[in-house]
Amino acid sequence: MAYIHPSRDEIKSILQKSMTVAVVGLSDNKDRVSYMVSEAMQAKGYKIIPVNPNSESILGEKCYASLADIPVPVDIVNVFRRSEFTPPIAQEAVAIGAGALWLQLGITNEETARIAIAGGLTYIEDRCIKVEDSILLPEGKSSAPKT
Repeated sequence: MAYIHPSRDEIKSILQKSMTVAVVGLSDNKDRVSYMVSEAMQAKGYKIIPVNPNSESILGEKCYASLADIPVPVDIVNVFRRSEFTPPIAQEAVAIGAGALWLQLGITNEETARIAIAGGLTYIEDRCIKVEDSILLPEGKSSAPKT
């Protein structure tokens, strides 16, 4: 299956409509990219939900061991895990009814794409959510028109 990125307009629409981002693999280490990206997204108005079974709290938010443990709806599942670990994450994202599955820069997986797309999720891989948000919504969530 040849993966085609959603258009910039589609990605912008996803970001505009999304408020809750579950971050799988979010580290409590401030020097890790997952922490820096999530901190920046939180500062721009997104509700960050850390998914890390080894921490109690990151960025002032309660951590959950899995996507299934999150008690609120999730708009985007943002993944900071190696490619080979992403198919089960896609299955969980489908099971919780997330709107999109977003694999960070450098992360790709054909099986994950098939699972996510077959499950009705918008699928984005090998892109940094912070970079896309900075380009498409430079003024942050508060300036984004609601659609």
